[in-house]
Amino acid sequence: MPHIAPVKQDTPAKAFERLLEVLNTLRLECPWDKKQTMESLRHLTIEETYELADAILDKDLTEVKKELGDIMMHLVFYARIAEENDDFSIVDVLNSVCDKLISRHPHIYGDVEVANEDDVKRNWEQLKLKEGNRSVLAGVPNSLPALVKAYRIQEKARGIGFDWEDKSQVWEKVEEELQEFRNELDITKGETVELEKAEQEFGDLLFSLINYARFLGINPENALEKTNKKFIHRFNHLEKRAKENGKNLKDMSLAEMDVYWNEAKQL
Repeated sequence: MPHIAPVKQDTPAKAFERLLEVLNTLRLECPWDKKQTMESLRHLTIEETYELADAILDKDLTEVKKELGDIMMHLVFYARIAEENDDFSIVDVLNSVCDKLISRHPHIYGDVEVANEDDVKRNWEQLKLKEGNRSVLAGVPNSLPALVKAYRIQEKARGIGFDWEDKSQVWEKVEEELQEFRNELDITKGETVELEKAEQEFGDLLFSLINYARFLGINPENALEKTNKKFIHRFNHLEKRAKENGKNLKDMSLAEMDVYWNEAKQL
């Protein structure tokens, strides 16, 4: 007899219990779900996280809700696998994060006073060190994309007071790194570029630009992704218009392509 899924529930606790029940049933009865391991789910979880990030940037709340559900299902799945191996349970996971949040917010659950958000971040990093973290930067995952990692490194350093005093100093650093990159290219002399050194200087320039964005309150990852989306939209228009006029992009001049590109900018 087919297993009857539980009906919808109207409270967070009951809805979460419903998710647990559905997933436990699938784990026992579905051939695909039975085979999954933490390792096999890992790349799928990463994919779901990026899909959530896309939905957030697109301001598509319907998709945000859907992707949040997918990610929550994955989190419960990991806990279920761990429980089968007697490692930990979903109860352990939830209590652990609650304990951490209470411990890391002594200004809410204790008698510590804070003046602003910076104080909260500073306390957070100090508490992590007291809990045994070897370094303030230890919490930055090695596998993060480089741009995101640079931003998080800078935020972590700021959390313990290692930061510039104002944005004008940061911009001076940007200009300094830009000049060093130009010097390495040595464009005016027309000499061969030493790629390794140029790469290093370009990395320094990017790091300083990310730092300046942070001072302005701009998330560089979001900013770059929005530019990516804008470029894709305009390039798709360029391809579409060329096809409509029976043209091949490879055979078009840059001036011809610019006509369609400028059309896209007006859309």
